[in-house]
Amino acid sequence: MSKPIIVTGAAGFIGRNSVGELNRRGYANLILVDKLGTDEKWKNLRGLQFEDLISPDALLANVLNEHLSDCQSIIHLGACSATTERDADYLLENNYRYTRRLCEFSLRHAIRFIYASSAATYGDGSLGYSDEDAATKTLKPLNMYGYSKHMFDLWALGSGALKQIVGLKYFNVFGPFEDHKGDMKSVVAKAYREIQDTGKVRLFRSANPDYADGEQMRDFVYVKDAVGVTLSFLEHPKASGLFNCGSGKARTWRDLATAVFRALGRPVNIEYIEMPQALQGKYQYFTEAKMEKLRAAVDTLPFSSLEDAVKDYVETHLSRLD
Repeated sequence: MSKPIIVTGAAGFIGRNSVGELNRRGYANLILVDKLGTDEKWKNLRGLQFEDLISPDALLANVLNEHLSDCQSIIHLGACSATTERDADYLLENNYRYTRRLCEFSLRHAIRFIYASSAATYGDGSLGYSDEDAATKTLKPLNMYGYSKHMFDLWALGSGALKQIVGLKYFNVFGPFEDHKGDMKSVVAKAYREIQDTGKVRLFRSANPDYADGEQMRDFVYVKDAVGVTLSFLEHPKASGLFNCGSGKARTWRDLATAVFRALGRPVNIEYIEMPQALQGKYQYFTEAKMEKLRAAVDTLPFSSLEDAVKDYVETHLSRLD
C-alpha cells in the first residue's frame, strides 16, 4: 500500500472535491481531517474512500508527538474561511499557527506540503495580483482573514520554506459541495436558489465610480479546475513556491448572474441593492490572477469558461438538490 496522504478540511468545499478527485485517480489510503460539528457537512463525505477520519486537534497531537511521519504528503485546506470573522486571535491560531506547525512537521520529515492561501491577501488590488515573491512582501489585506493567510505566506517566504512547499492563492472558487457553507456559499449557489424562489437575483450596487452596478469584476474559478491545479503539485514534487489559482480572466458579477439564468433557461432579471455597511471599504472591485508563474511550474489544463462551468454546476449538482 502506498504511503497515506493527509487532507485537512476534507469535508469542506475544496477539500471534499480534492478527496473525490484523489479517489478517481486511484488513491484510497487517505487520512481525512475535519471538525464535523452538528451541521450537515458530514454528508459531503458520503461516497468517498479513505482510511481514517480524525479531528484537527487529533492531527495536531500526532504532529507534536512526531507521529504520522510516514505519510507522503499533506494537503492543508482546512481553515476558517469566513472573510467576515472578527475574532482576530482565533484566526491567528487557526489559520497561521496551526498551518505553521503542520508545515514545520512536513519539512522535518520530507513530506510534500501543499497549503491553501487566498486571493484575499491582495487587499483592494491596488498593488496588483502578482504572485512573485517581491510582490508578496508589499501586500495589505483588507480583513483579518486575509491577513492571517498573508502572515503564513510571509513566514514561509522569509524562512525559506517556500523553496520546498507549495501555497495556492485561490480566487473566487465555486462549484459542487459548498452547500454547507451558509452565507459563505458562492454567488452561483445563492443565485440559483434565489432565481428558483423569486425569479430574480440581487447584486450589490457599486460604490466606486469606476465601476457601474454589476460591473464589479472577479476572477471566478470552477472548483474542478482549482482541484486540478492543487493535485498537479503531487505530480510535480520538485515544483515549489506561492502561486495564484484562478482562471486568469476577470468577469463581471452581471456575467455570473446571467450565466445562472441561462443555465436555468430563465429570463435575466437582476435587481441592485445597497452594499452592507460591514463590507464598505473592504470590498474588492477587481480581481484577476496572474497565471504565468503557475503555468511555468506545472502542466495545467485549460480552465473552464464561466458559462460552461456554471452550466455544469447547475445541471450536475444544484438541480439535483431540489
